[in-house]
Amino acid sequence: MNTEEDMRLYLDKTFMPDRMKGEIEDPACTFLLAVEGDSVAGYAKVKEQENTPELNGEQGFEIERIYVRKEYHGKKVGQLLMQKCLDLASEKHYKLIWLGVWEHNARAIAFYERWGFEKFGSHPFLLGTDLQTDLLMKKKLK
Repeated sequence: MNTEEDMRLYLDKTFMPDRMKGEIEDPACTFLLAVEGDSVAGYAKVKEQENTPELNGEQGFEIERIYVRKEYHGKKVGQLLMQKCLDLASEKHYKLIWLGVWEHNARAIAFYERWGFEKFGSHPFLLGTDLQTDLLMKKKLK
């Protein structure tokens, strides 16, 4: 649903080598890879100490990215990554995990709802030149 140009702008900005190196070296960030043989099927990036004002000061653990390659959709890669994100948040003694998801990504929203995430707000997200709305979703942890 996004233009090729906006996607290219977003990808070029977000995944620049220097920026990725900084994220990988950031102690608040953790990357989780789902690998099959020599192929990366998907990955998740979680971040500590990153809260959105909509949480009203509540301390949360953010799932910043969770991506699965298209050829791995329906093969439980997303479930594996989500479970690892939840496990890591629990190991770090967080009581809340949250994320942002594009309001038009019905597949992802349904996936998060199946995992018990609930909508609690929204904020703007710039994809290339297109100002979009991300829904904010959270889940209480035990």
